[in-house]
Amino acid sequence: MKIVFSRKGFDSAAGGGPSPIVEGRPVSLPIPAGVASRTSYGDLGLGDHAARASRGRHDAASLCHHDPMFTADGRCLFGQVGAAQTHLENRGVGVGDVFLFFGLFREEGGDLHHRIFGFLEVEDVIPLAGGAPGWLVKHRHPHALGMHGSNDAIYAGRGQVAARASDALRLTVPGAQPSLWQRPAWLKPGGLSYHDRPDRWLRGGRLRSVARGQEFVADIGRRAAPRDWLARIIEEIRAS
Repeated sequence: MKIVFSRKGFDSAAGGGPSPIVEGRPVSLPIPAGVASRTSYGDLGLGDHAARASRGRHDAASLCHHDPMFTADGRCLFGQVGAAQTHLENRGVGVGDVFLFFGLFREEGGDLHHRIFGFLEVEDVIPLAGGAPGWLVKHRHPHALGMHGSNDAIYAGRGQVAARASDALRLTVPGAQPSLWQRPAWLKPGGLSYHDRPDRWLRGGRLRSVARGQEFVADIGRRAAPRDWLARIIEEIRAS
């Protein structure tokens, strides 16, 4: 089994600022659309938040890359392509694995930090090279509306966003730069892709996460400790 720490949403490079925490709830802002979008920030009720976070560069009329897409029936549709998708394929990510989506957030008056805001339990991987199924087009998922690359694919399964910005879902060490994480005890040096350099694994159970990259894969096999940790994280996300 693999756990994928998947970086998504606004940041200083994509969008121009962090996603907000609104009345105790993390609100991940999708990145601005590149191609194949029919969804605006206004469609998602995020126009004011996008304008504020981007300092006016985007507003309710701006199209966004609505991905990951969480549906009303408790499912998640997540597209990936290019080098990031090749990395997932090379690491054997597929059915039975779990994506934990994280991003850059800030509450009014609070500090910048990374936090987990949602999950996807993969039940199906849908290659799009032969065309997108009609049901995905009806959802207006951006990866179904237009090919982003020859290895374009969508991961689908049960998923949900967090209803509260609890400390249990925060990755960043309090008072530190966003990239300094308090890692779970089961995550050891060499156990997370793109984080092979020994100097990233610090004393006190801390990890200096990479500045770039989207999909960081931890192969946990059948180990009990990471599975127990994952179950607690998903339970926290599901808590209302």
